[in-house]
Amino acid sequence: MKIVIIGGTGLIGRPLVGLLQAKGNDVVAASPSTGIDALTGAGLAQALTDAAVVVDVSNAPTFEDAAALAFFRGTTANVLEAARDAGVRHLVALSVVGTDRLQASGYFRAKLAQEQLIAAGGVPYTIVRATQFFEFLSAIADGYTKDDAVHLPGIALQPVAAADVSALLADVAVASAANGIVEVAGPERAPLAEFTASWLGARDDPRRIVVTTERDYFGAPADDHTLVPRDDARIAPTHFETWLTAQAQERPA
Repeated sequence: MKIVIIGGTGLIGRPLVGLLQAKGNDVVAASPSTGIDALTGAGLAQALTDAAVVVDVSNAPTFEDAAALAFFRGTTANVLEAARDAGVRHLVALSVVGTDRLQASGYFRAKLAQEQLIAAGGVPYTIVRATQFFEFLSAIADGYTKDDAVHLPGIALQPVAAADVSALLADVAVASAANGIVEVAGPERAPLAEFTASWLGARDDPRRIVVTTERDYFGAPADDHTLVPRDDARIAPTHFETWLTAQAQERPA
């Protein structure tokens, strides 16, 4: 069947396209670089013609509050309109575990607005909420760095490999719509500082870790439950140390 991937050239979208093509589907990688812009609507209606499934893995280009809200509201409204017109049978959207618990953050308010639009949009849907990706630990460390130290809140994390998220999305895309939320997480739960320290150590990064008394995640109140999944979450197979080892092997000598 024909499946359109919004954000089909990014970290999640590119491997997702390959996985769905390997299953024999006609897959369109939709992004501004391929002439399909969900935010402006350019090329969107043509791309969705005869599509059975749309998967939206796009992300806002900025975390600034108003810009993120404009992006997710705009792209989602355009995708829903094009999907309804095309008779799409299943809309899958990637979101974040903890979105509803991080509403002090403008970015997560924007993600919740996206989820609410999809739920009310008149197209059968599945929202896949993933925990933070292993690949985002670099950005997390940089965001909390001051001088020569990474000052992290003492909260728990259960991160997941991006490749595992792509694999789950490939399965969800060809299944029936859940008309609800599915969560996915990695197999290990530990303090954010522990994952970050392992990541820094694997790269011989000299920054030290400082665990602070702050209970927040990029300014939004958070605790040990905020960024971890529900008990019924799908648990992905890749362990953090396995991913770290693979990353080290891919780094140039």
